[in-house]
Amino acid sequence: MRKPMTQFDARKVDAIFSELDQCSLPGAAVGIAIGGRPVYRKGFGLASMDLPIVLSPSTGMRIGSTTKHFTCLAYLLLCEEGRAGIDDPIGRHLPELRPVTAAVTMRQLMGHVSGVRDAHAIGWLFNQAQRQAGRAELLALYRKLDDLNFPPGSSWMYNNGGYLLLTLAIERIARQSFDEVLRERIFHPIGMYETAVRRTDTDALPNSAALHAVSADALKGAREFEKSYRGTSSAGGGGIVSTVDDMLRWLAHMRTPVIGTAETWRTLQTPLRLSNGASTGYGLGLMTGCYRGVEILFHSGGVIGGSSQMLKVPAADFDVVVMVNRSDIIAALLVEKILDACFADLDPVAESSGTRCATGNFHSPVSGRVVRLLEKDGKQVVEIDGVEMTAAHCEDGTLRPVGIWKYANAKQSLSLKGDREAPQSIELDDFGELEELARVEPTAECTARCGLGRYRSEAIGTIAEITESEEGARLKTAGPFGSSEFEMECLADGVWRCCSTDAPLRTGVLVFDADGGAFHVSSARVRALPFHRCV
Repeated sequence: MRKPMTQFDARKVDAIFSELDQCSLPGAAVGIAIGGRPVYRKGFGLASMDLPIVLSPSTGMRIGSTTKHFTCLAYLLLCEEGRAGIDDPIGRHLPELRPVTAAVTMRQLMGHVSGVRDAHAIGWLFNQAQRQAGRAELLALYRKLDDLNFPPGSSWMYNNGGYLLLTLAIERIARQSFDEVLRERIFHPIGMYETAVRRTDTDALPNSAALHAVSADALKGAREFEKSYRGTSSAGGGGIVSTVDDMLRWLAHMRTPVIGTAETWRTLQTPLRLSNGASTGYGLGLMTGCYRGVEILFHSGGVIGGSSQMLKVPAADFDVVVMVNRSDIIAALLVEKILDACFADLDPVAESSGTRCATGNFHSPVSGRVVRLLEKDGKQVVEIDGVEMTAAHCEDGTLRPVGIWKYANAKQSLSLKGDREAPQSIELDDFGELEELARVEPTAECTARCGLGRYRSEAIGTIAEITESEEGARLKTAGPFGSSEFEMECLADGVWRCCSTDAPLRTGVLVFDADGGAFHVSSARVRALPFHRCV
């Protein structure tokens, strides 16, 4: 990668945050450093809508999944001490796990290629966050789960549950709490005295900003917010609260680390490869990529009511961190605007080929994967296993994720077969694994037959009941953490989409067995989880 030409201008950065520069709504805190020296430190908007206190670079804010590379470093430091190995099976440290999970390696957990079921995702999908789920309840799932999303090392799927297991392993090896491990081995040696682990938002932590989600019943045309709280306990997967100032210290330390050996840092930053040889683009808690021709090292963090983005441009010795405490602003997209403003010679922005939006539903009878192509507000949308993302038609004839989706789904693409607007089939390239999905259509017969009855997943202790009324088919679930209700939409015979009636982002697909005795649920972080009909 070439060295980009830096042209920092504080006024251009100010302009990016001009709409957030107010004292009535939540906002963002921003930090930029060049050569390890801070050149921009500002806060915009309120830390909490309860009090007239504005955000600042010294305000504590959640960094979400940016936590993950700290967790990976903590484990690798224990490896340096000879107390663990990077390719240890997780069962060496957590022998109570079922054999299928216990055989997965620590490297696979850290790189999201383990295939282990995600307890956080299961709780989120099937059980409305009516109360906070504790770590003990989440870990209890792993003493029951006896299957995987996919064979270890064969695919990539983001997995917060794997980091729950990693956190517990670190605590057992170190014989300390996770909080103490990070504070003693990483935070305080670096001078990050305002950084700490906050497992739930009900834990009191001084100088911390509140999270704000857009209210579900906000008035049309107005932005109304409500306080947001984490529904599950989190530590190594996304539990850190930090400040812009502390994160700039951390980014400066990453230039010439004193915590961790050179080999440890190479391991953290080197993307894993799957069994098919494809690179995941993801190391151990750190992502590598290219933004408009410039190499970047980064990790995003998303929480309910906020987000964060930590990014380095190594060739320019340029660091940036943005933390946001409102759900309608995405930190990663703000960082892109900062890069656009601060570098003079970036490659042109890739434009869509101008092809009209493709539409249709597609299903693989082999794997059960379901893909929908649809148009929303004039934009091409791709929905894979119930999860929507905006995509662009590229010159090579493929559909690829754009916007925020290009970070988490960069290795996925679609090739359209036949008519570009109404293809007869599509080829899904999922991290180098190619699969053809045929076009399917709902019929009056399949719409009327939706597998009514009660089903149960023994592994997650959840009952699912499918009913039908004048409003259509409904899926209701009840399990350890609460209950949820979903609207169901028929896509084809035995293939249904489900969408939560109270949280539109909680979506998935149900694929029924031919005899109707079971169905399998898939979503963003759950693949083919079985439910069997109750006798």
